[in-house]
Order: sequence, then structure tokens, then C-alpha cells
Amino acid sequence: MNKKLNEEFFHRDVMTVARELAGKILVRRLDDGTEIRERIAETEAYGGEEDLGCHASKGRTKRTEILYGESGVIYVYLCYGMHWMMNVVTGEKDEPQGVLLRAGTEHCGPAKLTKYLCIDGSFNGRKICGNDSIWLEDDGCRPEIKTAPRVGIDYAGNYWKNVERRFIAVFGE
Repeated sequence: MNKKLNEEFFHRDVMTVARELAGKILVRRLDDGTEIRERIAETEAYGGEEDLGCHASKGRTKRTEILYGESGVIYVYLCYGMHWMMNVVTGEKDEPQGVLLRAGTEHCGPAKLTKYLCIDGSFNGRKICGNDSIWLEDDGCRPEIKTAPRVGIDYAGNYWKNVERRFIAVFGE
């Protein structure tokens, strides 16, 4: 039986959570009761004001306030005015960090993943634990994990765009 991830899972450093989320299952229950599931294939870790790829690198703003809050809270933002990106806040309060859910095994890309799962800005600020419409599960899958640079953050400078904070699950055949 699959186990829902609890708040303690997210109350850890972003690098640990990002690595361990790869291979977990994101579940979305629609209003009609239908459940859509997607195994997470890629995540990216963003942590701290010093991480120039992280939205918190500019400090506390109305947009980034969620990153400074409780772990296990969903941070959804609109990218390029049309694509929803879903993150989950990790770590300690007042230490901004979060994990971007970059891809599923069937829907490659963060926007394709959120579109498939019907995730939009209305999820921003909601807890992922104890939520009846969206949650993460562990079914015991433990894929090999490879690392790579994060995607689409050239603005962050050479170090931050090249540091390997993307976690890619490699599933056996």
C-alpha cells in the first residue's frame, strides 16, 4: 500500500528532499473524485537567498513569502505568463527553499506536468500534507538518481546555472 508523505518528509534540507522526491507519486483528485497519478521523474532544488536561481535571491517579496514559511506548502507560480510551475517548500521557517517538480515519467516538463494534473495558481499556499485534492505518495520505488544542472536559469550566472541541483530518476527496464 502506498504511504502518503508527511510533513516531516519536507521538514529537511532542500537537497535531500529533492533527491528523495524523484520516484515518488504525485496524486491529484479532481472535483468529480477521479484520481490522476504521475511518478516524478525529475526535480530541482532551489535554496536560500544566496542561490541566484532561487526566487528568494531577491529577498522577501509578496511572491516569495511562501518560500520563507512552513515546509510542506505548495508554491505555484506562473512562468512566461502562461505556464504553471509547482514547487513544495522544504526546510526551516525563514530559510527559503523549495523543490520544483520538473517532470513526470509521462509528462516531461514542469508545465506539461501541471497541465496534465490540472494544477494552477489556486494551489499556491496550500499544504500538500493532509490535502484531499493533491498529495505525494511513496510506493517503495527507489530508482537510481543522476544529477545534472538545472534548466532555464542562465540569468543566475555561471556557477548557479551549472551547479548540479537537478535530480533525475533512472528506472530499471
